[in-house]
Amino acid sequence: MSNPFKKILHHHEVPEVLKDKVLNDINMIRLTIDVADLFLVKYPNTVGDIITSNTLKKEKNN
Repeated sequence: MSNPFKKILHHHEVPEVLKDKVLNDINMIRLTIDVADLFLVKYPNTVGDIITSNTLKKEKNN
């Protein structure tokens, strides 16, 4: 059985336009993941921590 990867031409370069599009898509995916993480994970955790700490302070003062 022959290896199909040996048939790939090694001397051809990918066009810069295609490279730029792929890198832009990857950066957009990373940005989307970061924004989702910020609003869906970190922000609720922060709000929860603030509420919990305020509740604990009120309980200590009573």
